[in-house]
Amino acid sequence: MAKTKPGKKDLDSYTIKGTNKVVKVGDCVLMRPSDSEKPPYVARVEKIEADHRNNVRVRVRWYYRPEESIGGRRQFHGAKELFLSDHYDVQSAHTIEGKCTVHSFKNYTKLENVGAEDYFCRFEYKAATGGFTPDRVAVYCKCEMPYNPDDLMVQCEGCKDWFHPSCMGMTIEQAKKLDHFLCSDCTSEDDAKRSVNGYPASPISEPKVESKRRKR
Repeated sequence: MAKTKPGKKDLDSYTIKGTNKVVKVGDCVLMRPSDSEKPPYVARVEKIEADHRNNVRVRVRWYYRPEESIGGRRQFHGAKELFLSDHYDVQSAHTIEGKCTVHSFKNYTKLENVGAEDYFCRFEYKAATGGFTPDRVAVYCKCEMPYNPDDLMVQCEGCKDWFHPSCMGMTIEQAKKLDHFLCSDCTSEDDAKRSVNGYPASPISEPKVESKRRKR
């Protein structure tokens, strides 16, 4: 068990002020920023402790939003994407506004409904250097970009790779009506049949065919 300083004691949980929500070690929380114009910070609770005056403080590990990273937000970053950083801090428990869930990338792509408190993480981030782990992920489409779960994609029936409609010269509305799709590399003179019906969109977190996986 971790040692605590004299006059301090470890707590198993903390009830968010004005609510009945209980925070425990390992939970992800929303924390009030000093600038009220900014969205709440997201952190993982590593430790909860109280001093002799019963002031409760939490040791947290921060999640960074893409725009808070050194490289900034990129095209493939999802709206609810976070990076688990190596930046630790101690904050007053009173700054905790609520709880949230940070899903794995794979589990996030399986959600039927994404709520306001749902986020996902697929990278760990080194705050000092701007480095990421893993530093390589599977890429898709002609643009060779990692998958953004917010973007609709269509799968080629030939090579089984996934493509952005815009990269294929289609609108999203046209893509949603496709029943069959062949990318430009797989299209031949014999492939003129394209019926108009619903088409399942968006790839899972891993490419369907191992031979089509590329590293970036």
